[in-house]
Amino acid sequence: MSGKQHEVTFRFLAQPTDVNFGGKVHGGMAMKWIDQAGYACAVAWSGAYCVTVSVSGIQFVAPILIGDLVTVRARLIHTGTSSMHLAVDVLARDLRKGEQRLATSCVMVFVALDAPDGRPTPVPHWEPRDDNERRLQRQARELLELSKGMERLVDPGVADSD
Repeated sequence: MSGKQHEVTFRFLAQPTDVNFGGKVHGGMAMKWIDQAGYACAVAWSGAYCVTVSVSGIQFVAPILIGDLVTVRARLIHTGTSSMHLAVDVLARDLRKGEQRLATSCVMVFVALDAPDGRPTPVPHWEPRDDNERRLQRQARELLELSKGMERLVDPGVADSD
C-alpha cells in the first residue's frame, strides 16, 4: 500500500454565520464542509488536482447547533483507475454535555486530473486493511454499479468506465 494519506479530519466550532433562521447549521454549509474535506483527502491520496464527480446518499441525520464541535472525516474506501471513492461523516459534539452525534454522511467520488490539459490521470491503488474498510469498499463497489445502472437508464449509449 502507498504511504500516502488516505484519511483527512477537519475540526472546528459551528458559528453563528453557519446557521439558518431556525438556529441550526444549514445543509448547504454541511455540504461545503463535506466537499472541502473530500477534496483534501482526494488530493492527499492522488497528489493531483481533483474534481468532485458525485455525492451519493447524503443523509442529514441530526442537527448541528451553534457552538458544537464539528468533525468532518473523509476517508478513502475505493480506487478506480483515476477515481477515488470517499466515505464522509460529519459529527457534532455538544462540548458542555460531551455527547457526540452523527449529523451527516455520504459517499463522494473524485477524479484526479493531470496538470497540462485536465484529463483524468491514474491514482495510486488503495487496499483495505481491516474488516471495516473491506465492508466500506464493498459498499463503494455496489454504489458504483448502481450509479452505472442509473446512467444506462438515462442514456443507453453511456459506456462503462473506471
